[in-house]
Amino acid sequence: MLLVRRPRALYAAFDRFPTRKGASTHIARFAPALFEELGGGLLYVVGDERLPAHQVEGDVEIVRFSAPLPNLLDRAVAFGEHLARLLDEAEGGLEVAHFRDPWSGVPILERPRRYATVYEVNALPSVELPDAFPSIAPRTLEKIRAAEAYCLEACDQVVTPSRTTRDFLARRGVSFSKIEVVPNGADPVPPRPRPFEAPEAYLLYFGALQPWQGVDVLFRAFARLADLPELRLVVCGSARSRNGRALEKLAEKLGLGERVLWRWELPPSELEPWLSNAYLSVAPLKAGARNVEQGCAPLKVLESLAAGVPVVASDLPPVREIVTDGVEGKLVAPDRPAELARAIRVLLHVPALREEMAAAARAKAARELSWERSIDLLRSVYRSLRPAAATSPLTSRTVEDRHVRGTQGAPVPLA
Repeated sequence: MLLVRRPRALYAAFDRFPTRKGASTHIARFAPALFEELGGGLLYVVGDERLPAHQVEGDVEIVRFSAPLPNLLDRAVAFGEHLARLLDEAEGGLEVAHFRDPWSGVPILERPRRYATVYEVNALPSVELPDAFPSIAPRTLEKIRAAEAYCLEACDQVVTPSRTTRDFLARRGVSFSKIEVVPNGADPVPPRPRPFEAPEAYLLYFGALQPWQGVDVLFRAFARLADLPELRLVVCGSARSRNGRALEKLAEKLGLGERVLWRWELPPSELEPWLSNAYLSVAPLKAGARNVEQGCAPLKVLESLAAGVPVVASDLPPVREIVTDGVEGKLVAPDRPAELARAIRVLLHVPALREEMAAAARAKAARELSWERSIDLLRSVYRSLRPAAATSPLTSRTVEDRHVRGTQGAPVPLA
């Protein structure tokens, strides 16, 4: 395809945009910061049949890749190949290229370039894919890790949302001086009218439903609160999925039935009333490699604090960066339904403590966890890189085993 204009900035992400997932929230915050800093640019993301493949919004051009390839890694390889063609069209105009994954990073980094590069690491596919696809071939994971390592070494700057992830990347050989922690943020959520269908007393889980989120642990904990017959659990899922269907079956198996209310893909204007009227927000993250070693920065926790809703969450290093146990919420050992149920019960029975935590949560969110603060940090990264990009000589980097392909250039199957 032909780009309408030659972009000065590129933000590339192998993520569908827009959606109700956390990745989409990141893109919606970070991409505009880049484009405002450089006077427009190109947003390259994943789309589907409901979204336009190409659109222009002011000084931003959006290209969505939506080839109907059922295999995830086939799609990833094709996504990168299409990006390479777009980079051919953009040749000579780019000043900064920001990417979120190795599928985007390899084509951005392997060509001769004068532009600066930023690798935004929220998670690494080599860590997350084994949870989502347990049968993934070890050789495929090795190739993905090689592509990640190449991107981490070849990029000019790494940004990541938590100190836990920064330390994880340092253990993988990235210099601390190359990593900037740009935390996630949240906008204040004022009190909202209660949704007309909302129960009087309910707990809330909202967000994605991947196995590492621990929603199954929450269900088992909630089953231990059967002596509180008026209490309900509301699950606001970011998207209907195979994981969601499995959790619906688990709720029935545990006898939760009508005690669990399901809502799907709510826009912020509809989610916020559910959040602001919840007794507690629960983030029962599991203690796997994805959360403990790699780290995370759960938006559901940040957004709950910004709404003045106490959080009951797993006691994990990245969560402790956000929540102080006993101040804005309660932290409990992960993967232990009985302990989770006990913490919820205590807070339900002490309304004064919940009110103290709610006030502390709002204060901390306003003081330390705003998107404005995070975007200012990101802008400073771009400003530090642009002079170097404008004056540096052409660089050319190559990777022996390009992206996740076999030796003959064919996509490596998922399993």
